[in-house]
Amino acid sequence: METVTISSKYQIILPKEICDRLGLLPGQKLHVIDRGNRIELIPVRSGQQMGGFLKGIDTKVEREADRV
Repeated sequence: METVTISSKYQIILPKEICDRLGLLPGQKLHVIDRGNRIELIPVRSGQQMGGFLKGIDTKVEREADRV
């Protein structure tokens, strides 16, 4: 687990290893979600970057016999 420090301007610096692993780039935006006793940072991805991320997902849905 990495530890970061909040600056006097309420800024943090993410460790380079984590940014590299997640493909984060300088200037990239992150959603900040307050989860009570923790904070989650979610990378904002464009539609183009998201293309194909569901490739191969099983889209079959079991239906009840009377709902076909």
